[in-house]
Amino acid sequence: MSIEIPGPWTHRDISAGGTRFHLAEQGEGPLVLLLHGFPEFWWSWHHQLEALAAAGYRAAAVDLRGYGGSDKPPRGYDLVTLASDAAGLVRALGEANAVVVGHDWGGLLAWTMAVYHPKVVQRLVAVSAPHPLRLRREPRTPWMAQALLNQAPFLPERRLTEFNGARASRLLERWSSPGWPDQATDRHVRAAVQIPGVAHCSQEYHRWFLRSVLRPDGLRYAHRMAAPVQAPTLHLHGAKDPALPPAVAQGSGRYVEADYTWKTIDRTGHFPHEERPDAFNAELLGWLSR
Repeated sequence: MSIEIPGPWTHRDISAGGTRFHLAEQGEGPLVLLLHGFPEFWWSWHHQLEALAAAGYRAAAVDLRGYGGSDKPPRGYDLVTLASDAAGLVRALGEANAVVVGHDWGGLLAWTMAVYHPKVVQRLVAVSAPHPLRLRREPRTPWMAQALLNQAPFLPERRLTEFNGARASRLLERWSSPGWPDQATDRHVRAAVQIPGVAHCSQEYHRWFLRSVLRPDGLRYAHRMAAPVQAPTLHLHGAKDPALPPAVAQGSGRYVEADYTWKTIDRTGHFPHEERPDAFNAELLGWLSR
């Protein structure tokens, strides 16, 4: 089951590494892979699909593993596997590399992809997403509190889906600037979290991130992620992000050896690409043109 909202984009399924992914695609030109965060799905990038296509890019917004119309296997919700998914998608789309843009969990995934699959990431854009090692040092944030709450079995899944996905709606509202989400986004996100399997799979991301800190796989991950990112990086953040305040993300540039650009979007919270798409797109397209 997927949410195939009609528009100027094309919906299709594509396989990568034995997993099937649903994506919305628009435009022709260099590939830009768009990776969403929690608790959203491909729709979070609908403004960017159109803007990137108009600027001469081929934009592809994917439902991550466990979300939307993509497969929901019982395992594979660690950032290493998720990065492998995204790298496989670039190749499955017929490209050797891509500009990778990720928000929230998609941003953590993009940072990981740049280290584990450097040849696939031509440029990196992290949105509302500190470098994973930077994030590990900042446990006192609403984002990390949410991840901690999601460690409990069964209850987070039930709370996310009850009352027609009302909790997902409240999270969007609580972490954004006043006046967002719009009615269409609110309706679509509430429907998306009620797709069978999504509530559980989305929590598995949070469970791995915290539980792995002291486990061998998490220690290996931290050691590997200390390697510098070689791709030119744009780091965009909402100036009033209540979930991950800008100060939490600042300092991520220490992990980038290539050109690194830090920008905040005024009057926006945790979802700058949706709250103020025109301002966000101007920053993104301006950086890509350089």
